[in-house]
Formats: sequence, structure tokens, C-alpha cells
Amino acid sequence: MSGHGTPIPMTSRKGEALKGAAHVPGDKSISHRSLILGALSVGETRIEGLLEGQDVLDTAAAMRAFGAEVTDHGAGRWSVHGVGVGGFAEPTDVIDCGNSGTGVRLIMGAAATSPITVTYTGDASLRSRPMGRVTDPLALFGARAHGRQGGRLPMTVVGAAEPVPVRYAVPVPSAQVKSAVLLAGLNAPGQTVVIEREATRDHTERMLAGFGAELAIEDGPEGRVITLTGRPELRPQDITVPRDPSSAAFPVCAALLAEGSDVLVPNIGLNPTRAGLFTTLVEMGADLSYENLREEGGEPMADLRARFSSDMQGIEVPPERAASMIDEYPVLSVVAAFAKGRTVMRGVRELRVKESDRIDAMAKGLRAAGIEVEEGPDWWIVHGRGHGDVPGGVTVESRLDHRIAMSFLVMGLATNAAMVVDDASPIATSFPIFEALMTGLGAGIARV
Repeated sequence: MSGHGTPIPMTSRKGEALKGAAHVPGDKSISHRSLILGALSVGETRIEGLLEGQDVLDTAAAMRAFGAEVTDHGAGRWSVHGVGVGGFAEPTDVIDCGNSGTGVRLIMGAAATSPITVTYTGDASLRSRPMGRVTDPLALFGARAHGRQGGRLPMTVVGAAEPVPVRYAVPVPSAQVKSAVLLAGLNAPGQTVVIEREATRDHTERMLAGFGAELAIEDGPEGRVITLTGRPELRPQDITVPRDPSSAAFPVCAALLAEGSDVLVPNIGLNPTRAGLFTTLVEMGADLSYENLREEGGEPMADLRARFSSDMQGIEVPPERAASMIDEYPVLSVVAAFAKGRTVMRGVRELRVKESDRIDAMAKGLRAAGIEVEEGPDWWIVHGRGHGDVPGGVTVESRLDHRIAMSFLVMGLATNAAMVVDDASPIATSFPIFEALMTGLGAGIARV
């Protein structure tokens, strides 16, 4: 699959039970951060299990453009010879981040406090996404951003020649915004403080500490307060990337829906700021179990087993859980269609500004497939019909959004009639082996 170029329509239909082990790719969030922090270190960072989807490859290319030596040794093994904090060179060309909102926002933060001028762009989906949520706090450091109307790419960011530390309260839960500010704070003197009212995924904090940054985290009346001391010399690391829980969501949910299925997903990262989907599925009555619980590189991991679950019930997902599963709501809505009763999802405004408006995209597709959906600015409700009673039989739009495409392909494995996704090519940005992995388990997924 290619996330850029000719559309690839795909279909999925009910068929055999899914069986076997699903070896999903490395965690995308950790892969991006491994490359960026490796580039900001002095010396060689070695990475095992890097996700080699297009999003991460675009970040690797960006780090090369900033002067780091980034080498692919094959089989997910990479090395990064960094240039140190404040050592980014000015790129000679535009930085193209493809489809990745995480990549462009983190890279903007990492470069914003160096005296260089950088122009960023991306594909049609990324160029439609707002960047003001990141460029506004970066301006407090002294960076200046010039983009299209509405704060959209292409955008040129003039880095701060004399950056100052900032104290910033993140207005909406966003790990990308928090991470951009922390990465910018690395090259600002003194202490940069980020305040979160609701905790979001904490990979950046864990990895900054691992690379030797001076970081303090405490909970106070304002929320979670993260204090970073600027201008450290980051130490290179040996990093083993855990498997991506967001990618694992798709074979896991497919196994819950396809009759007779039993799938093991080894080595899944279970960081508590990322594992909200699995908690939610268990509350709905899903047959999920954790095996071989352990910790590697400061991140909790386990092997996750998912079995067909015919009697799941709709629930109200706690709004405070949204940050720990924001990317998984599309596929959760598919599971909800096969549960009995209402599944209520609130506090999910962030879904409106992802690669697509994911609430609108999923609501339209689910309705077309025979499911009643209610929606509002930051909430939606799926009225489940129960296993065996979801019609399907329609073509849906992926809207250049990998998670929309994969979610509807999972849905088709249990609908009464096949589902068709108009373009599955964006799946390559995050899960390049999705097609081969799912068909290897027995899924009835094929190119049209």
C-alpha cells in the first residue's frame, strides 16, 4: 500500500475465524520520539523495532535534513548520530511530513528554539489540519510562524534566535502540543513548565528522562505540572520500541467481532496513558486477557489475547479516559455497532481535527451500514444492534485517513454483507503490513 498516489479500494467480508499471532508494528509515538531525541543527542542512538510506516520514515528524512546521520540497518534496526540540543542545521529544502500530525508538530517544537528558518508541508489531509495549537505556544519562546489562512500548512517557522523559557497551560488535552512545548524548551535557558489539566500519553516525559534531561513532574491544584530544565546534553540511548497499541486495536477488535476467533498480539505496550481502549472493551464484556506482563525500557508490556465475544454491551465511556484512547474511538465505534444498546463517547472534540473529522466520517459510514448514530461537537452515541444484526453492504469514504479505512475494513468482517473502503492507501502511513497481517490471520480482506 502507498499513502501517496493511486487510490486502493479494498473490501472485507465475513468468513473464517481469525486465528494465530498478530505481530503488529512498533509503536508510532515512540518511533517518532526515538528519532527526534536521537537527533538531539550527542553520539549514537540505536533503535530496535522502529515502525517503518511512511509517517515515521518522513520524520527520519526530516532529521537527516537537520543534519543528523540516520541509518537504516534493516529489519527495524536503525541508528541516529545526533547533533545535540541546539545543533539543528537549517534545511536546504521544505520538510515534508506526509500525513503525520504527530511528526510535524513534534518537529516544529524541536526546531523552534534554534535560529533557523524551516518550511513545513504535508499531504492534502495534513495541509487541512490546524497548526495554531502548536505555533501559539511556540511564539511564546520567540518563534514566528507564517502559514496559510487558519494556521494551515504549508507554513514557515522562523526559529527564536534568543529563546526564553515559558510557562504554558495546555488548553485542551493534547500530547502533541505538550510534547512540542517540551521539545522547544530543551534549547531555552532556565525552566520551561507545561501544565496539563488532564494527563495525556507520557512517552515524551519518559523518554526525555531516559535521554538524561532534568525533568520534574508533580500533581497540583492546576493539574499535572511538568518542569523541564533547558539546555541539557542528552545522552544517546539503546531503545527497543514496544508494539503499537493503536495498531493492535485493529486485530484485537476484529477478533472480538469475527465468530470463533482467537488471536494473540505479542509485546504490546500498555502505558496507562495509551491503554484506555482495552479497559473499555473489557467493561463492554470483551474476552481479553493479558499474558506475560513485564516492563521494558520504562514501558509496561504484555501479550494480549482476544477471543470472539458475542454478547458485548454498550457502555458510557468516561470522558476522562478520552486522552488515553483518542485514536481508537473510530474502531471502538465499530465494536459498539455489534454490542447491545448505546455506547456513549464524550469529551472527544479532538476527533474533529484529526487526519479527517473522524466523528463525521465514522457517523456517516456507520449510518450507511445500518447503524443509528447521534453526534454533537464533542460527543457521539452509537446504538448497537448486537452480533449478527449489522447489515453492512456499502462503500464508505476513508477521507485520506488510515484509521477510518482500517476501522471499516474490520467492520466488514462481521457485517451481513461486505463492506468496501474507497481508498485504503493511507493505511501505509501507520500500519504498512495491515493487509498481510490481517489476511494471514484469515481475514476476508482483499483489494477490489
